[in-house]
Amino acid sequence: MNRRYFLGTIAMALSSGAAGAAAPDGKQPRAMVQRKIPASTNGESVPVIGMGTWNTFDVGGGATERAPLKKVLEVFYAAGARLIDSSPMYGNAEGVTGDLVQQLGKQSSTFFATKVWTSGRDKGLAQIDRSMRAMKTPRLDLLQIHNLLDWRTHAATLRQLKSDGKIRYAGVTHYTVGAHSEIESVLRAERFDFAQFNYSIGTRAAEQRLLPYCQEHGIGVLINRPFEEGALFTRVRDRKLPGYAKEIGCASWAQVFLKYIVSHPAVTCVIPATSRAEHMQDNLQAGFGPMPDAALRERMAKDFESSR
Repeated sequence: MNRRYFLGTIAMALSSGAAGAAAPDGKQPRAMVQRKIPASTNGESVPVIGMGTWNTFDVGGGATERAPLKKVLEVFYAAGARLIDSSPMYGNAEGVTGDLVQQLGKQSSTFFATKVWTSGRDKGLAQIDRSMRAMKTPRLDLLQIHNLLDWRTHAATLRQLKSDGKIRYAGVTHYTVGAHSEIESVLRAERFDFAQFNYSIGTRAAEQRLLPYCQEHGIGVLINRPFEEGALFTRVRDRKLPGYAKEIGCASWAQVFLKYIVSHPAVTCVIPATSRAEHMQDNLQAGFGPMPDAALRERMAKDFESSR
């Protein structure tokens, strides 16, 4: 464990204690743990549990189809969460998100993150405009280059959009371990505010280089595929929660998996996707209460490995 990791862990633990203090009735922490956005000039932070929309929000316009998703968002906002990530790659997800957020009157409190996923400057600008209209926002909080597609062209576009006040932060994304070295190369070549990539208690390759690099260079980190499309739950299907779960306030495996991720000091926010309100409620609880320190994180990883 290097010095930066140690100091980051201490800072994260202190912030967790402040944000996750028990309410007077002792039933629930006062607020979800927040993580500062490194590129922010005014100390802006976001709750550590956000939401993805891949598959889950790609539905039609019917009220019956959208009702469960509206409930998901109601639970999401009630817990103090606010970062929602989408993409034009996700079918109708951007439009469904925009409609439901507007219905709930939550545009001003939502951190809108989406992506550009095409080649060429003009096609990129047109797609970004459609995304803003779909999400019903005149300004995106975070615009990311999806899977690094034509990233050099879009990097110039994102710089201009930031200068024009159309976006607040710029980032890049990918979802496979095989792309981690390419992400790092892009981050070395061009300044971005965020990087989004895969990381979980079962796939920890990002701990070797990518997470330390982002921490060292002040790059915010969004984590996708936290449950590996459910594969992690299959691994522990017949196992009871380990004893340490109670120490960090976890009542489910989902909370254990998410707390492992957000307790890494380089991680800004994790974005699990769900279409079920009860699963959203379960996920959100991982953002409250004590977080595992470096020693417990190592123990958690070893314990999970024993489930093979």
